[in-house]
Amino acid sequence: MSDLLAGTWGLTRFDLRRDRILATAWTFFLLLVVYASATATDTLYPTEQSRVAAAELINASPAAVALYGPILDVTSLGEVAMTKTTVLYGMFVMGFGVILVRRHTRTEEETGRQELLAATVVGRDAPLASALVEATLVMTAVGALAAVAAAAGGLPVAGSVLFGLSWWGSGVVGIGVGAVTAQLSASARTCGIAAAGTVGVFYLMRAAGDVGPQWLSWLSPLGWNTQLRAWSEPRLWVLALYPALAAALVGTAAVLRGRRDLGGGLLAERPGPATGSPRLRDVLALTLRVHSHALVAWTVGAAVMGAVFGSLVPNLGSIFDSPTGQEMLARLGGSGAVEDAMLAAILSVVAMVLTGFGIAVVVRGGVDENDGRTEQVLATATPRGLSFTAVLAVALLGTTWLLLVTGVATGIGYGAQAGLSGPLSRSLGAALAPLPAAWLVGALAMLCLSFGSRWAPVGWALLVGFVTVGLVGELLDLPGWVVGLSPYSHVAPVPSEPVDWTVEAVLTGLAVLVGAAAWFGYRRRDIG
Repeated sequence: MSDLLAGTWGLTRFDLRRDRILATAWTFFLLLVVYASATATDTLYPTEQSRVAAAELINASPAAVALYGPILDVTSLGEVAMTKTTVLYGMFVMGFGVILVRRHTRTEEETGRQELLAATVVGRDAPLASALVEATLVMTAVGALAAVAAAAGGLPVAGSVLFGLSWWGSGVVGIGVGAVTAQLSASARTCGIAAAGTVGVFYLMRAAGDVGPQWLSWLSPLGWNTQLRAWSEPRLWVLALYPALAAALVGTAAVLRGRRDLGGGLLAERPGPATGSPRLRDVLALTLRVHSHALVAWTVGAAVMGAVFGSLVPNLGSIFDSPTGQEMLARLGGSGAVEDAMLAAILSVVAMVLTGFGIAVVVRGGVDENDGRTEQVLATATPRGLSFTAVLAVALLGTTWLLLVTGVATGIGYGAQAGLSGPLSRSLGAALAPLPAAWLVGALAMLCLSFGSRWAPVGWALLVGFVTVGLVGELLDLPGWVVGLSPYSHVAPVPSEPVDWTVEAVLTGLAVLVGAAAWFGYRRRDIG
């Protein structure tokens, strides 16, 4: 046994060093969301009556409950403040655990680096063990710091600690999911799709249980985040469910790991055709084919998000049923104005999320270059500039398609809930307004790629930075120029306000200039 685990601690230190930027960026973003949510609650809901009204509004909407989970104690400050972070961002923490494990297991095997390690004194099980240890340490830090951030934002300390433990539990379950799915396929991408599907099933089971038979929610670890009741009458025994499930998943992964060859997967790979399609001779078609499965998955996610969010908007007027609320509603311009503001706010956030597809395409381009696949393409009659343009086109046009799908789905969900057909044009306008900002972020990621393949992941850091200052910059009283660094902060909140075509043109022009600079830079540097 000791021989199988030889070198585990050395690999763990190495993994921590490799993830120092990735883990810091993820943790920083998650903690800012927690702190901003905690501090903003007193401003948004200064009295217990206003908090109860907001909580009852969420509980009265099946779509809101499916999205965020129910508020079990409508008088609890912590539950109202953390209603979005408990389940929705808990899912992101779970995904973070998956990413860490996949990065140091399946991805390393696919690239062949783990085979080189196996030729040294490193034991057979050491890479998986070190990935599990490193990811658990990161999740422990995330959970502990989340508790500190919630308490620093003015929430009760006891509830903050339990909230942090729920995030830690979500993270360790994600680690187990990543460990199992890493054994199934020889492809890191297939592993990622399987893990994302598993997390998605957890989320859907929790959503179905929260709006229907409650026992379904108990079958999902994301449902445990709510059922823990961290902020009032906590059920401490629920905390034991997370490590129990994680241990079962890790044990399953260890058994599966012993039944496959290094570099292979338990699921047999489907052999491709003996002769490739003539259409794939075009580098643009080839690039699109490489990202087709991911684009389909993102499209389904965008459609679901749009439909759910669209069905939420028409229910906002019920929070203004009281005489005071009606007076406030009149000052705001009526229920239509409130719905438009909500629509603009939701779709601006969705646009930031969907920009991640373009960043993923760019990062994949860096991986293909680093692994030699780009060089094989350029060994044909394909010009270097055309190869670069293909990646840029798929990244930007893919983002455009996703925002278009989101706008249509939001309009359908809005209209189905409100019994109207008109919201489609408004939702499309709200979804497409941030498009130039998304293009600019994608072009900046391509500019990073033009410096070298190892710079491509910096695009994620740019996106996280822009999202952070855009979402919580004002809540944290950051200087205006800092908030203005995010391209998304300059986009008019359509349909609450008309489209600012000057801003749209400037952002589009900047995207073109940055893309052109990236194109020239890529053509002048060495490949690989």
